[in-house]
Amino acid sequence: MKLSLTWYNRRDMKKGFYTIMAAQFFSSLADNALLISAIALLIEMMAPDWMKPMLKLFFTVSYVVLAPFVGAFADALPKGKVMFYTNAIKVLGCAMMFATVHPLLAYAVVGLGAAAYSPAKYGILTELLPPSKLVAANGWIEGTTVGSIILGTVVGGALISPSVSSVIIGFGIPGVNSAATGAIVVIGVIYLLAALINLRIPDTGARYEKQHTDPVVLIREFWQCNKTLWSDKLGQISLAVTTLFWGAGAVLQFIVLEWAKQQLGMPLNKAAILQGVVALGIAVGAVLAARFITLRRSPRVLPLGIAMGVLVPSMTLVSSLPASYPLLILVGGLAGFFVVPMNALLQHRGHVLMSAGHSIAVQNFNENLNVLIMLGIYALLLRFELHINSIIILFGAFVAITMLLVRQRYLRNARDHDLRALILDHGKH
Repeated sequence: MKLSLTWYNRRDMKKGFYTIMAAQFFSSLADNALLISAIALLIEMMAPDWMKPMLKLFFTVSYVVLAPFVGAFADALPKGKVMFYTNAIKVLGCAMMFATVHPLLAYAVVGLGAAAYSPAKYGILTELLPPSKLVAANGWIEGTTVGSIILGTVVGGALISPSVSSVIIGFGIPGVNSAATGAIVVIGVIYLLAALINLRIPDTGARYEKQHTDPVVLIREFWQCNKTLWSDKLGQISLAVTTLFWGAGAVLQFIVLEWAKQQLGMPLNKAAILQGVVALGIAVGAVLAARFITLRRSPRVLPLGIAMGVLVPSMTLVSSLPASYPLLILVGGLAGFFVVPMNALLQHRGHVLMSAGHSIAVQNFNENLNVLIMLGIYALLLRFELHINSIIILFGAFVAITMLLVRQRYLRNARDHDLRALILDHGKH
C-alpha cells in the first residue's frame, strides 16, 4: 500500500494530537452515557434483563459486518473528515432513540458510526507520530477514552437520576416525558459538540493509493490483511490480547451492573458509578504503561493479563460498597497496563505490514467479533438464570487461562524467531 506523507512540524503534530483526543473524549463520553440511558429506556419499557447486554451486541455488530469496508473508507479521505461524517451518524442514532425507535435498533445505528470512526481515530496516530511515540500516544488516547467512559457513565447515571431528570423534564421540551428521553436530548448535544471538534482536526498530509470500491475485491483484500496480521509472530500475540481484552471488557461492563444490583443492592443510576470506578483503574494503568513501557518492552506485560483473570473472581467475596472500590480499581489498572502496550505493538506491526486504516479495520473485526460472541454467551447465561457470582468465576477463569495460552505462544515464537527485530522494523512507509 503506497503512501505519500508530508510531515508536520512538532508544534502542528501536538496541536493535531490534542484535537484528536478532545474529539475522541466527547464522542466516547456520549456513547457511554447513551448506553446507560438506553438501559434506562429498556427498564421503562419493562424489557427482560437479557436484553440489556444485547444493546452492546447490536452496537458492535457493525464493527464485524463493515470491517472489510471501513478501512478503505478511512484511507480514502483525510481522517478528520471521516471522523466528522461518522460522528454525524452517531447523532442520527441518538435522534432515532429519542424518536421512539426501539433502543436496540437506534443504538445499532450509533454503532454503525462508531465502527467507521475507529479506523480513522487510531489510523491517524500512525500518520502523525513515529513508532517510538506510539505507546505514549496510545496511553494518552486510551487514558482519554477511559476518562470519557468514567465521566460518560457518571453523566448517564446522573441524567436518569430523579433530581436531574425532573429538572430536564421541567424545561418542557417536546417529547421529553421521562428520565431516559431527557438524558437522550442532553447526550445529543454532546455528540454535536464532538462533531464540531472533528472539523478542527488538521489534515496530516497522508495520502494512500486509490481505494477499491468493488465489495468482492474489498472483502478479498480485507481477508488477506487479516491472514497477514494473524501470521505475523508479533501481530498474532498483540491481536490475541486486544481481542480478548475488548470482549472481556464489554462483558465486564454488564457484569459490574448486575453484580452491583444483586450483591450490593444498588439501582442503575448508582451502579453506573462502579463502571466508572473500573474505568478509572484502566485510565491509571494506561497512563502508567505510557510512562514506563516502551514499544520494545511491550511483551513483558503479558503476565498481568493472567493476574487480572485470577483477581476477578474475588468480586464474589465483596458485599459492601467501600470494599468494592479498591478491587475494581485494581482490576481496571491491570487491564489498562497490559492492553495499552499490546495495542501500540499491534498498531505498529499493522502499519508496517499494511496501511493504517486496513490494519485498524482488521483489529476491529477480530475484537468486536469476540465482543459479539462473549456478550451472546453472557446474555444466554442470564437467560438461563445463572447466578452472577457463578458467571464472574467462569469469566475470570476464562481470561486467566486464555492469557496463559497467549503467553505460552509468545515464548514459543520468541524461541524460534527474532521478535526484537520485528519490533524495531519500521517498514517501507
